[in-house]
Amino acid sequence: MAALIRRIISTAKAPAAIGPYSQAVVVDRTMYISGQLGMDPASGQLVEGGVQAQTRQALVNMAEILKAAGCGYTNVVKTTVLLADMNDFTSVNDTFMQLFFCALNPTENHNSHRTERLFLQGGLVEIEAIAVLGPLTDTS
Repeated sequence: MAALIRRIISTAKAPAAIGPYSQAVVVDRTMYISGQLGMDPASGQLVEGGVQAQTRQALVNMAEILKAAGCGYTNVVKTTVLLADMNDFTSVNDTFMQLFFCALNPTENHNSHRTERLFLQGGLVEIEAIAVLGPLTDTS
């Protein structure tokens, strides 16, 4: 059996890993993105403005990591969202829809690209993802 290659993804446009982990790892054509907080990569601080602002920043950070691997939101097949308070679900979900799905193609139905998604209670917001590299074709 041929060995798979593991490639570490890193970009200065997203917060640096602050421990023994990486921003993302690619194995074969699957990318595992570490949980992204709503942290400003320049200051290393959580952005102000509450859960919506932190959700937006976490997704911007994720986009930069995806871009560093040569792909984008359309390559994401699963996300996990950790919340400090499940009462923030609607605010986070609305921001997620605005940034993640509308960024895919602002002129199309935003329900056309669906990912597997899991919401758990945790920090204010933290988002991880799994993406596959290369073009994808949707079938039913």
